[in-house]
Amino acid sequence: MPEKTTARLAYVDWARGFACVAMFQTHCYDSWLGGAARDGQFIKLSQLGGTLPAPLFLFLAGVSSALVTDKLRQKGMGANEIARTTILRGGQVFLLALLFRLQEFLLGLPRAPWTDLLRVDILNVIGLSLMILGLACRIAAVGGSHDVRRLRRNSIGIAVAVAAGIAVVTPQVWTTWQPHWRAWWLESYINGVHTFGTPQPWLFPLFPWSAFAFAGLAAGFLLQSDGARRKETAAMVLAGAGGIGLIALGIWLDARPVQLYAIHDFWHTSPNFFLVRTGVVMVILFAGYAWCRWGAGQRGFSPLIELGKSSLLVYWIHIEFVYGGLSILQKRGVGIGAATVGLLTIFTAMTMVAVFRNRLQGRAPEILAFFRRAVHS
Repeated sequence: MPEKTTARLAYVDWARGFACVAMFQTHCYDSWLGGAARDGQFIKLSQLGGTLPAPLFLFLAGVSSALVTDKLRQKGMGANEIARTTILRGGQVFLLALLFRLQEFLLGLPRAPWTDLLRVDILNVIGLSLMILGLACRIAAVGGSHDVRRLRRNSIGIAVAVAAGIAVVTPQVWTTWQPHWRAWWLESYINGVHTFGTPQPWLFPLFPWSAFAFAGLAAGFLLQSDGARRKETAAMVLAGAGGIGLIALGIWLDARPVQLYAIHDFWHTSPNFFLVRTGVVMVILFAGYAWCRWGAGQRGFSPLIELGKSSLLVYWIHIEFVYGGLSILQKRGVGIGAATVGLLTIFTAMTMVAVFRNRLQGRAPEILAFFRRAVHS
C-alpha cells in the first residue's frame, strides 16, 4: 500500500488502541477495587473514562468501513459485491459475539444464568452496525452510478441522516416507545432491556450505539474526499475543530431551559450527549493523527498501534482475566495501588498478545512450510 495510505491507517489504529487502554482501566478498576476505594472520586473518574471505548470502537468501525468501501469503489467493484463484503464482515463479528457469550456462559457455570447467552454486548452491536452500514452504502449506490465522488456524497448524506435519526428517537425508544410486544431478547437489541423489563445502561443496543458507527462512516468518507486527501493536515485540523464544536453545541443545547423529551437522561439517551461524545471521539482521532505525524506515534514501537490492530482479540482475552474465573486479582477486594499494578500487568500482557498476533498475521503458509521442513529433515 502507498506510504500515505499506511499513515492514514496508523492514526485509526492508534485511536483504536487508545480505546483499548481506556477499556482496560475501566474494567480493571471496576472489577478489582473494593472497600472505600469503590466510593471515592477515583473510581468515578475511571467510570467517566469508561464512556469513551464503546463510541470510539463503533465510530472507528464506521471510519474503517468507509475507507474500505471507497477503496473498492475506486477499483470498480460493483455495489452489490461491496455491500456483500461489508455485510459478511459484520456477520462474522456478530457470530464471534455469540461465540464470546457462549464462552463466558460456559466458564461461568454453574452460576451463570442461561439468559447471559442472549445478552447484547459491544461486539453484538458492532457486528450488526457493520451489516447495516453495508446496506446503507448499497442504498447510496441506487441508480447504478459509478461516479465515486457522487457515491461518496450520497453515502455521507445517508450516514448523517441515519445517525441523527437514531440519536433523536433513542429517548423515546427507551421510554414511551418501548417495543414490549417483542420477545425480550429481540427488544434488547433495540433498547437493551435484557430480562429486566426496562433499558439497562450497561448494555449496547442499536439505539443509540449504532449512531456512532454511522457518524464514523460519514467522517470516513469525508476524509476520503479529494480535498481532504490533497490537504490531509488541514482536513484533520478541521475534524478536531469540528469535534470541539460538537462538544460545545451539545453542552449548550443541554443547558437550554426547554427540553424536547418528557424524560431527560443526559448520560444515556440524550442526543446532546451523543453530540458531546461524537465530538470527543473526533478530537481523539485528531490527537492520534497529530501524534502519529508529528509525535512519536510511528517512531519505533507503538503499543497503542499494536493494540489497535488486534483490538478484537485483546478484548476477547482480557475479559476473563479481569471479570472471569481467571481474574488475576481478588474481585472487589484490593485498593487503588494493587489494582493499578494489575492494570499494568493486563496492559503489558495484552500488548504482547497483540504483537505476537500482528507479527504472525499472514505468515501461516511460511510457518507451516517451516514445520514441514523440520518434520522431513
